[in-house]
Amino acid sequence: MTTRLSDLDRLKVVVPKGGGAGKRFGRVKTAVFSPEGTRVVGVMVRRPDIVGMIKRPDVFVALDALERRAKTLVVTNLEEGTDQAAQTRLGLDWDRCIIWSGMDARTEGGRELGFVSDASFDATTGQVECFFVGDGGVAQTLVGALPIPAALVRGYAKGYMVVADEVASSELTGGVAAKAGEGYARAKVRGAAVAKKADDKAARALDKGSKTLGRQLGRTKGMFGSFMDEYKRASK
Repeated sequence: MTTRLSDLDRLKVVVPKGGGAGKRFGRVKTAVFSPEGTRVVGVMVRRPDIVGMIKRPDVFVALDALERRAKTLVVTNLEEGTDQAAQTRLGLDWDRCIIWSGMDARTEGGRELGFVSDASFDATTGQVECFFVGDGGVAQTLVGALPIPAALVRGYAKGYMVVADEVASSELTGGVAAKAGEGYARAKVRGAAVAKKADDKAARALDKGSKTLGRQLGRTKGMFGSFMDEYKRASK
């Protein structure tokens, strides 16, 4: 079954508790991709603050340890499906895993295309079928998104998703301008400038994301250690 990253955005995540709806665990923050960048291996979950004030570190949950139930994701394997245990089981090189969402994209020749705004992937295997690059916010609604087949992704370099040059000649999908014709749509889209004019706040958020996410997962090493003990204590 194919799903979209946007379908997971901020979904509620719970852990099983008796026969009820489950114990609140957090909300999806962003998807994590394998080092080659073409497979979703899991998601980072933002944990709820303790008493609304004390910040908890985000938790990695493997894709194969999540089950979709309506508008909720259930963690089916807490012991081996989260953090270091999941990384070890999946053989992940955590320092090389990637967060594509919000990252700038460019061709091998250096043409800037916009921001990675979405992706379609197999919900079971995590294999990406297609990435979508747009200018974000209102601008993407007006102009449309550029679809990039996973096979044309060349990897990560210096803060960018790098894709084959042939992507630059692809047609935009969706959006008022895209439906009006490729030429008009391309005349409209000029990097992040369109998004800034249409929705400056959204553009700033995306720009911040592209600079602070990407290959920053290595910085989370050592942040996870205590959450499992904390959960076990709270469950007693």
